[in-house]
Amino acid sequence: MRVHFIAIGGSAMHNLAIALHLKGFNVSGSDDEIFEPSKSRLSKNGLLPQNEGWYPEIITTDIDAIILGMHARKDNPELLKAQELGLKIYSYPEYLYEQTKDKKRIVIGGSHGKTTTTAMVMHVLKKLNKDFDYMVGAQLEGFDTMVRLTKEAPIAVFEGDEYLSSPIDLTPKFHWYKPHVAMLTGIAWDHMNVFPTWENYISQFAIFAESIKPNGSLIYFDGDTELQKIADDNQNTFNSLAYNTINHKNNNGQTVIKWLGKDYPMEIFGNHNLQNLNGARLVCNQLNITDDEFLTAMQSFKGAAKRLQLLEKRDDCNIYLDFAHSPSKLEATVSAMKQQFEKRKLIAVMELHTFSSLNKAFLPQYKGTMKEADTAIVFFNPEVLKHKKLPELDKEDIVSAFNQTGLKVITESNELVEWLRHQQYTDTNLLIMTSGNFSGVDIKQLAKELI
Repeated sequence: MRVHFIAIGGSAMHNLAIALHLKGFNVSGSDDEIFEPSKSRLSKNGLLPQNEGWYPEIITTDIDAIILGMHARKDNPELLKAQELGLKIYSYPEYLYEQTKDKKRIVIGGSHGKTTTTAMVMHVLKKLNKDFDYMVGAQLEGFDTMVRLTKEAPIAVFEGDEYLSSPIDLTPKFHWYKPHVAMLTGIAWDHMNVFPTWENYISQFAIFAESIKPNGSLIYFDGDTELQKIADDNQNTFNSLAYNTINHKNNNGQTVIKWLGKDYPMEIFGNHNLQNLNGARLVCNQLNITDDEFLTAMQSFKGAAKRLQLLEKRDDCNIYLDFAHSPSKLEATVSAMKQQFEKRKLIAVMELHTFSSLNKAFLPQYKGTMKEADTAIVFFNPEVLKHKKLPELDKEDIVSAFNQTGLKVITESNELVEWLRHQQYTDTNLLIMTSGNFSGVDIKQLAKELI
């Protein structure tokens, strides 16, 4: 098979390209800009384009499949040439399905927690030496790539993202996968630029549930009324299994799960993580993995990158990095930190970076989300607003929306770094939350300096 990637440098795209290359496919690709780590990883596998840019002359009739990335535009010259030649054009989720349509597919979706939960299932399968294909939205410890595709593996585990598939395919990605086992962690309005209303956003999850294979299973968080409704509406189509927070205790800062008279000490913490873990347990039950096998394997799970990731620690201070940027993620992450370390002060710093979070109409969704932090900082870069072609924001807009006494708003990365350097971290934890990097800050290096 010969496949060509338009916008090969994307996070998901370059991982899929490498996975197909390792499977024995003839892979080529183009992009107008490729950043690290994609650049080095493509180069290592002999897949880095010789020159950046778009070259329609390389699109020929001997290409079996074009895989189109979200970074490309509808008028991309290579895409136009592929359409002119009548070549088969796939989005990457559509092609993932094509490669796994004869396997048992497990898909984990939800507005928050899907990467972590997918990582949990993958961790357990690997610990138990199960052979499986996968796609996950973060680089995980112990896994070389974010995508694996083989001929032999009988199952495939996918993170089910609700964002759009490609510039010419406005299908939410998770609608493509048609799972045998599905899990939904919860619904909290996200991607406002694509799903402008709450009702429109919810409907995407209902459609996903309807795509579950007959006699399949939906595992869902029963604290979410919308998920309960979806389960009730489909009770004659598939099996519904509800979960909530698994039984546990906090033993001097370490979470210990109590299950059938046995203790299982864990590296992870926080109610949201422990809900995800319980859902992952039910997913693994569907793969004939016992509770004891699952919980024993989970004791060595440290979490996915940027999901309550411990960067640095000393006896009286821990510094964590988290991907949290939406209101529900922000509130859950701050709360988890405060619950786990009740006797320590908490400094919480978050960056408004996504389209939704920088939208003035969406900002009121953040009301009270950082209330459990002793000190709360919100950072945004006005240049990002210009780049996203959004109206300007004033610091007062942020303060009003968050409605938190003492909230500090910073718009210069140097000012933020200096402020952090001048804080006292005795009996204090620092929680850094962003889907970006505070306009170029080396967060891991900063954590080393602060500790």
